[in-house]
Amino acid sequence: MQQIRWRWLTALALALSVLALGACGDEDEGSSGGDTATTAPAKSFAAGSTMKALQDKGEITIGVKFDAPPFGRKDPQSGDVEGFDIDLAKAIADELGATPKYIEALSDNRIPFLKDGTADLILSTMTINAERDEEIDFSEPYFVAKGRILVKKDDTSITGVKDLTGKKVCTVLGSTYEETLKKQAPKAKRTLVDSYSECLELIQNGGVDAVSTDDVILTGMIIQDDTLKLVGEDLTTEPYGVGIKQGDTAFKEFVDGVIAAYKEDGRWATAYQKWVGQYTGEKQDPPTMTLQEAIDLTK
Repeated sequence: MQQIRWRWLTALALALSVLALGACGDEDEGSSGGDTATTAPAKSFAAGSTMKALQDKGEITIGVKFDAPPFGRKDPQSGDVEGFDIDLAKAIADELGATPKYIEALSDNRIPFLKDGTADLILSTMTINAERDEEIDFSEPYFVAKGRILVKKDDTSITGVKDLTGKKVCTVLGSTYEETLKKQAPKAKRTLVDSYSECLELIQNGGVDAVSTDDVILTGMIIQDDTLKLVGEDLTTEPYGVGIKQGDTAFKEFVDGVIAAYKEDGRWATAYQKWVGQYTGEKQDPPTMTLQEAIDLTK
C-alpha cells in the first residue's frame, strides 16, 4: 500500500504532494491501534450524548479487573493491562474515537463506580442478574461462563459441591458466588476477600481448601499454577455484560452495536482463541443469549 501511495504522489505536483503527505501524517497520529494502515473517519454523535462527550474528551474510563487473567490482568512490570475484556474495551473505545483509560474495578465497587461517575463503563467479568439490573444497565451478553470449583491436584476429598461441607472456600466480595455458596454449600466455611489474586494465594498456601468462581477465572489461576485443578459439575451459568450507568439508553444501544459487530466479524472468535481457547482446548461460539434471557436466569 505504501508503494502505491508513493507512486501516486510522484505523479502529482510538488505542492500537492506536500499537502497529501501532511494529511497522511495527521491520520497516523490519530490512529488508535496500528493494526491497519488507514484510520476510518470518526463517527458523528448527537450533541448532548455520552458518546459525543467522550469523543470530545478523547478518553473513556473503563473499569476492568487487574487480577483475573485471561479476562483482565495488569502486568506488574510493564503496567500494561490485557485480556479478553480489554480487547472488547479497546473495540468500544476505537468506535468512539477515544483512548481507553483502565482503572481497577473490584467485584464490590463496580456498581458504585458507575453510579458516581468514576467509570464510564465496566468490563470486569460482571455477571448479568436481576438484582444488579435494578441498579445499572447492562449490554447484551458478550460471554457466558460457568461456575466451578478449584482445588489442589492432590486433594481427593473434594470432587464436587457436595464435598464442601466443613471446607474453607474462597470467593470474592460482591460476586454472585456469595449467594451461590450459601445456597449450594450452606455448611461450607466461606472466606470472602476483595480480589481473585487473594483467593489464589490462599489456596496455594493452604489457607483455604477450595476456590469457587467462574470457570474462565479459575482457568487463569491454573495457567499461573498447574498444581491446581477444576472439579465437579457446573454450578451456575454466568452471562457477562458491559455495565452502563442506568438510564443512558443511547449509550447502551451504542455499546450493543459494537458488541454485535465484534461477534459477527470474527474479532470475538480471535479474542476467545487468544485468551481462552488455547488454554482450555475448548471451542466456543459467541453467545446468542439475550439480555432478557440472562436476567430471567436469576428470577
